[in-house]
Amino acid sequence: MNGLGTMIFPLVIIGGMMFFMTRSQKKQQNQRQELLNNMKAGDEIVTIGGLYGVVHEVNTDKGTVVIDCEGIYLEFERNAIKTVKEGTTATPARVQETEVVEEVETTIVEEEKENQ
Repeated sequence: MNGLGTMIFPLVIIGGMMFFMTRSQKKQQNQRQELLNNMKAGDEIVTIGGLYGVVHEVNTDKGTVVIDCEGIYLEFERNAIKTVKEGTTATPARVQETEVVEEVETTIVEEEKENQ
């Protein structure tokens, strides 16, 4: 019985580790799939190749995404998207106008030239 007990304990530990590892992988996979399913035009994205752009169009039938990269439109598979940041409407930066007043003191210095 002692030999069987020493065999069961490591198997239970290994089985528990495998359970928790697959559980976390499945959770990450579900989060990624939800991220890709909720992607819409205007969202900022980064591809797995490091390309930054804005989603122009999502085609769920073909499983592709058209990305606007500063006027250049590229088509990628949805699985090529690494991260998605929800689009924000571009708001112009607030500019605060201030009046600059500068007082300048003028000093007139007369120099005498000596004629030699």
